[in-house]
Amino acid sequence: MRTWISFRPLIPVLAALVFAGIGPAAPAQTLETAAAALTAERARMNQRVFDRVWNEVRRSYYDPGLHGVDWRAARTTYRPLALAAPDDRRLYEVIGDMLDQLDDDHAGVLPPAGVARADRFASRAVMGVTIGRDHEDGRTIYRIERVRPGSPAEAAGVKLGWRLNAVDGRPWGADVRIEEGRTVRLDLSDEFGQPHHVELTPRTMAAPPLYVADRSRPGTVVFRIAAFEAGLGEWMGKELALTPPGADVILDLRGNPGGLLMEADAVLSCFLPRHHEWAVRTGRSGRAVVLRTVGGCGDRTETAQHQVAVLVDDTSRSAAELTPAALQEAGRALVIGSRTAGAVLISQDTPLPDGGRLTLSRADFVTTGGVRLEKRGVVPDIEINLSWPDRRQGPDAVLEAAVGALETMRAATIAERAF
Repeated sequence: MRTWISFRPLIPVLAALVFAGIGPAAPAQTLETAAAALTAERARMNQRVFDRVWNEVRRSYYDPGLHGVDWRAARTTYRPLALAAPDDRRLYEVIGDMLDQLDDDHAGVLPPAGVARADRFASRAVMGVTIGRDHEDGRTIYRIERVRPGSPAEAAGVKLGWRLNAVDGRPWGADVRIEEGRTVRLDLSDEFGQPHHVELTPRTMAAPPLYVADRSRPGTVVFRIAAFEAGLGEWMGKELALTPPGADVILDLRGNPGGLLMEADAVLSCFLPRHHEWAVRTGRSGRAVVLRTVGGCGDRTETAQHQVAVLVDDTSRSAAELTPAALQEAGRALVIGSRTAGAVLISQDTPLPDGGRLTLSRADFVTTGGVRLEKRGVVPDIEINLSWPDRRQGPDAVLEAAVGALETMRAATIAERAF
């Protein structure tokens, strides 16, 4: 999952030696010397990156016991492998293997090329897929979790749920180059193991909107939230102001990887009273901090009274799990779909010396009801588990179930008031 080192700096050196009149043997010696120096430089940077990660985990990981992992033994095992890594791909594989000992979905590293891609998300060339990491038979695999409409991937026939085995003959990783106009070959396989080989040409696409309000269904508004990013609470407050009092509200958090904790609180503040306790956070010190709603739902001063359903699936993570869990425990929303990912630890990023990035868990969460969601996930009130073929076909069964459930609730409420 890493980048490679370029040997282009050697070319000017050799050219200078040739023009200086040095004989045939000298360039070979210089090449050998330069390569040795480059290897030594690589090893030094590998050491700096590895040591930064190892020390950061030792000093800052939310669990000082590191889940029972012998961290010094891990250093003895993985440090020599890291120092010997010939390129970023191997270096970050070794560090990733070490972090896997923590059994923490939030702990991970991203190489410089991956950081550059992530930071240019809004303007970079894309294939048009969301690729999720999974495990199968003890091995890491990558699966197509989303196919963007109108993208090169959709045009090439890539399907949701297919396994991505290779790109241009290499295993997928953050160092795989996706460039405007450069055709790539994808080796995929479906749920039956049938191989599919496609070629597509990435192109620059505008970033899809983070938040969408779908008002196409009479009496129901669907808020599709791609991530908990800055401005979500403000946006939702404005959209709720446009929503008739009797309308039902559906929050679609499927495929949402989480994001900012303060925006999760802002969303909860739209539907729960101010100062409502919704989670307990515990950091490395062991001190428990109760989280309470503090507002942030736009200019609203009162909570919305709409009936609410929240849609989730196994790719709903972090803040997209804490939010439905809090609404569920408060009796404020129906949660519908499949069990969430169970990845709710609060994490922070640390820059690495080579431009890479370490993501590390800094705090744990339990709900106010005492439920630890990590490795467990949110269990929906109405559980609907769809196969990959089902997910690829319309209509949206989970959304339709939510609409139906809210209609039933409304009818029951009306009947109850009649008596």
